[in-house]
Order: sequence, then structure tokens, then C-alpha cells
Amino acid sequence: MNKFSTFALTSVVAMTASLSAAQAEKLTLYCSAQEDWCQLMARSFEDATGIDVNMTRKSSGETFAQIKAESANPKGDVWWGGTGDPHLQAAEENLTATYMSPMRDQLHDWAISQAEGADNKTIGIYSGALGYGYNTELLAANNLPEPSCWKDLLKPEYKGHVQMANPNSSGTAYTTLASMVQLFGEDEGFEFMKGLHANINQYTKSGSAPIKAAGRGENTIGIVFMHDAVKQAVSGFPVKVVAPCEGTGYEIGSMSIIEGARNMEEAQKFYDWALSPEAQNLALQVNAFQVPSNKGSETSPSAPDMSTIKLIDYDFKKYGSSDERKRLLQKWDEDVSTLPQ
Repeated sequence: MNKFSTFALTSVVAMTASLSAAQAEKLTLYCSAQEDWCQLMARSFEDATGIDVNMTRKSSGETFAQIKAESANPKGDVWWGGTGDPHLQAAEENLTATYMSPMRDQLHDWAISQAEGADNKTIGIYSGALGYGYNTELLAANNLPEPSCWKDLLKPEYKGHVQMANPNSSGTAYTTLASMVQLFGEDEGFEFMKGLHANINQYTKSGSAPIKAAGRGENTIGIVFMHDAVKQAVSGFPVKVVAPCEGTGYEIGSMSIIEGARNMEEAQKFYDWALSPEAQNLALQVNAFQVPSNKGSETSPSAPDMSTIKLIDYDFKKYGSSDERKRLLQKWDEDVSTLPQ
């Protein structure tokens, strides 16, 4: 009996230790960047640390909705990538946790500004300008003029040739909506969105889907972040990238630790690692052409030169706030999406 008890006790201790070790080596990652970049980040972190990563890729709006729905019983640990506005809204609603990374002194000012505007519940990991791209072959085949401005996209000849994501699900599309309001004023900005709606052939879930469709020849013009259009061009598709003449908004792609994360220590390890030059340089392997937040990271020569693009003074605090985001989305739902096409 004593031998059996000793064996049983030893087995329980070993099993408990094994379970504890397994629990200590897991991370649930919600990723809102492009799929191949998400996969590379997850696998590279596993290789660097031995921590097992369970990664789910969804658009920024979808991920925000999931984190909010799970807030009473959080399933995720870290939210990496996607536009900053929903990260800021998550911070305002206390869905994400305050964390001061020791990597902060290596980051560009805009990355720290993003953090400070959210009580350090998020941080900037990359930036990128909004614009659009078009399939040069389809444009020529349909005898369409080359667009160079936002308001060019309202011309009747582009009817059925423009695609963008739905701002409810996509951070890219919400940035588009907020940019037009800031660029033209709210009344004229919504008139622009109404005019654009008349030419839209489809509102996609994902922000990058419209330019991928253009690359494949399924769509002519895609409103996206310019780096997503560059990716298609560099991959060999007949896509031309446009920085609109009137000026444009931009994103600060962000990262946040989820409040109540089950694997907080591992989440903080990922957060610090993801801010390192080594992790940020992985973007080059998957043709992700955003500008990284670590000053020591490499930026691809193919990446859009932010210094040559006419950028608006995007008000991240206002348009990333919960009330303003909800208000604009509701107004878009009621005043724009219901219009005939």
C-alpha cells in the first residue's frame, strides 16, 4: 500500500508539474495583419522562445468585436497588428491592459505617442499611408482614365469598378471613413462616401481584399493602405499605387495585451519581442511594406516613402475614441450603406 501511495503521489506530482509547464508555455495570439505575416510572427516567436502559439487571424474590426464579446472570460492574450483606431477604442473600454515595455526607448516618437494616448494600453508597431491601387490592364481594357485623386473615384465612368472594405469589419475602411471626414469636413466627407458608394462593386470584410482582387483581375480599383498595393505590384501583378492628390490619412498599426490574459507573462514576452528589430524585420520576408516602429528595424526600399506623401494631421485620439467611432459607423450604416447602387 505504501509503495502504491508513493507511486500515486509521484505520478500526481509529475502530472501537475507537466501541466504547469504546458500552461506556462502557451500564448493565444489574435492577429490583424496579413495572413502570411501573422503566421511568420507566430512561428518565429515559437522558435525564439519555445512558447507554443495559437494564432487566429481576423480583421481589426472583427478582432475588436471578439475581444469585447469575450471580455467576461478572455480567451486571447495579445492582439498584434491592425489599424490603431480599434486598439484605442479597446483601451478606452478597458479591454486591454497597461504595459510599459523596456523596448520603448528604441521606438519612433509616433509609436510612443500612440501608447501615451491610450494610457499605455497599446503601442505603435508600424505605420502606413492610405491610398488606392488599380489594375493597369483592366483600366486600359475598359478605356478608363488614370485616377490620381480621391474625387476622381466619384466619376460615373468608374461605376462598378471600385472596391473597399466595410468600415464595420475593417480598420482600413474605418480609417478611410475617418480620413474623408477630416480631409473634407464631415458634411462633404459623407457626401464623398455617398458618391463613392454609387461606384462600389463590393464591400469586403478584409481591408486588403480589394487590392488582392485587383491584382487577380477581378476588380479594377481597390481602396487600401498603400503598402498593400505595393505588395501586389512587387509580387508581379499589374497594379499601380496612388497617393491621392488631396492628401490622405494614415494608420499606426498597433499591439495590445488583452485585459485578463490567461498567459500574462508570455504575453509580455511576445510584446517585448515584437518590438525588437529582429521581429520587425520579419516583415521583409513576406513583402509587408509598412514602416516599422523600432528605429533599428529595416524598411524595404519598395515601401511608400511617407515623407513624400501629403498626410493629414490624423486625430487618432478623437477618431479612435469609442463614442466617435460608434457615431461615424452608425452614420455610415444609416446614410451611406442603405443607398441604392
